Amino acid sequence: MDRFDAMQAFVRVVEAGSFTKAATTLHMSKTSVTQLVQQLEARLRVRLLNRTTRRVAVTADGAAYYERAVRLLADMDDAETSLSSAAALPRGRLRVDVPSPLARMILVPALPDFYARYPDIQLDMGVSDRVVDLIGDKVDCVVRGGKIADQSLIARHVGDLQLGVYAAPSYLQRAGTPSHPRELEDSHHRIVGFLWARAGKPLPYAMQCGDESLKVQGRYVLAVDDGNAYLAAGLAGLGILWLPDYMAKAHRRRGELVPLLEHWRLEPMPLYLAFPPNRHVSAKLRVFIDWVVELMAQHAPVLGRR
Repeated sequence: MDRFDAMQAFVRVVEAGSFTKAATTLHMSKTSVTQLVQQLEARLRVRLLNRTTRRVAVTADGAAYYERAVRLLADMDDAETSLSSAAALPRGRLRVDVPSPLARMILVPALPDFYARYPDIQLDMGVSDRVVDLIGDKVDCVVRGGKIADQSLIARHVGDLQLGVYAAPSYLQRAGTPSHPRELEDSHHRIVGFLWARAGKPLPYAMQCGDESLKVQGRYVLAVDDGNAYLAAGLAGLGILWLPDYMAKAHRRRGELVPLLEHWRLEPMPLYLAFPPNRHVSAKLRVFIDWVVELMAQHAPVLGRR
């Protein structure tokens, strides 16, 4: 038994959830993958996987071995890369999850530059505003706005999103232009609600002007859980929006959104990149983190680094 092949087969079965899918990604037969895992279990004298006719589930011993195996395989990959002529070109598959507007407006348009530098990195990019289980979903890192609730994760502050209040001209023609945030609580005004993943509901926005500070909840006829849908609803005149500058900039320039309450200040939204503490920071993850930091320095730099 080749221990490296057996370990790689086991890891791929855990990640794929089946021997058949693992065999396909490894370009091996299902029989070969099954034999490798069986030989690995025989060598370790523990059951790593529970098999039924419908699914494959990792055992407690298997889960512990999987975490170590992932790190060991990544270390071996890094060692080989460092000794090769392609030492400056990390390679391999990287799984990330990022907010949908950030992907559409900043990250994806900049990817040609990323691939010009790192052509051998394969990105599996989840695009969502949901809370991701990094361990359970086998995700290497996430980028998220707001404080990271899971204190067990390693989080790097990569940017600060400046926020503003906006509405479409069609909305203002219908409802009027508010001169004070409290007017957003009136019966004739509506906001577009954003369903924050951690709370499952719209949250109030803190605003300050001089010595006056308040929190505005607002009323809505539509609440969504996706940033792109949130922006689309505001452009359609369905309500007032609280938007990061990068999302509003082009629409403001074209007259599709009008800034409101500009004398009022909103706290910037911190942007974090987070990954599990037990996840090996491979060369490919390091360069992705550095690329995101570089990119956000252009679009939404951390305050104090301007």
